[in-house]
Amino acid sequence: MNTLNPLIAPLGLAGVVVADTAIGDVRGDEGFFHYRQYDATQLAEHCTFEQVWHLVLFGDLPAADGTEGAQSAEDAAWTARTQGALAVDETIRTAVTQVLQVTPQADVMTMLRTGVSVHGSLVGDAALWDSDEPAKEQIALRTAGFLPWLVGAAYAVRTGAQPRAPRPELGYVGNYLWLVTGAEPSADAVRALSRYLCLTVDHGFNASTFTARVVASTGADLSGSVVAALGALSGPLHGGAPSRALDALDEIGSADRAEQWARDRLAAGERLMGFGHAVYRGLDPRSELLKRTAAELGGATAELALAVEDTVVAVLDEHKPDRPLRANVEYYAGVVMESCGLPRELFTPTFTMSRTVGWTAHILEQSRGTKIFRPSSRYVGPPAPQPLP
Repeated sequence: MNTLNPLIAPLGLAGVVVADTAIGDVRGDEGFFHYRQYDATQLAEHCTFEQVWHLVLFGDLPAADGTEGAQSAEDAAWTARTQGALAVDETIRTAVTQVLQVTPQADVMTMLRTGVSVHGSLVGDAALWDSDEPAKEQIALRTAGFLPWLVGAAYAVRTGAQPRAPRPELGYVGNYLWLVTGAEPSADAVRALSRYLCLTVDHGFNASTFTARVVASTGADLSGSVVAALGALSGPLHGGAPSRALDALDEIGSADRAEQWARDRLAAGERLMGFGHAVYRGLDPRSELLKRTAAELGGATAELALAVEDTVVAVLDEHKPDRPLRANVEYYAGVVMESCGLPRELFTPTFTMSRTVGWTAHILEQSRGTKIFRPSSRYVGPPAPQPLP
């Protein structure tokens, strides 16, 4: 807080509590974050994306059957609901594709804002203030389920191809890989990408999540809240780092060049993309699981990333001995996504898909309140009133 006036928040609202949430929390000093009552990294390793989706939206995991390999009635019912959300109606697909084709040169993140807005109008998304809980849950499901097809369609339009029809039976992750690549996804790719998506569903009151909740607090429709969050995520200070970390690996080229590369960047006062985090003061727990996932997938890029990380960390420890800077989630995220067949242009949109599940959960939570966000500002202009000239 400002030492002169404790009522004045610090720049960026760091450390300021603005709302209550039961969805999750980040304990940066401990290197730990959780969704509801569960360790998020454990969820990513042992649960499907659909199960995590259920958890953040409704507060619990689908009930287990008790028999190994069997699916409970609740889990089966939830699978059917998510598959229904993934099965985007052909009429909607045609209409959204036509809109996206008006500006095929637009980047994918811009197309996502347009697509979500069009989708909301086509499905009759109403103001949250005027909607009951079942209606809000339904639009939350439909919007989050629409994103995999929308990302695939935007990429197709960008590359001059025709968007593919979804295959909901492949599940959320497999369906997405199919929509982008047109190939049957391997079990390894589905498992790896599922881990990444589960790890990025929610992460405290980051800029885009906060933005979504601010708009939801006005009673606006869910689609408008998601579009606002997309606008926040498109900023270079919030999204886009996975591709930049991979670009850095390309620039390094080989492990023996990593030390000089790191020293040159630090001497120039530049950030080392993929290292350090605003919240975690040590290990980023998301990075640890993705590091193991990248190693399991294998390949030249994964091998380079593993070798470069050790060298860069050593240089950073020497450069800033009082603050340990370690690989963050973006460092290995790019390696994992590229190994799964995703182009770099889709790294941030892929992150957006998982975060949309988190946003919609936050939007529903915020919509259950009655107070609009209305903070105060500190005026720093010339004194008033003054006589007119």
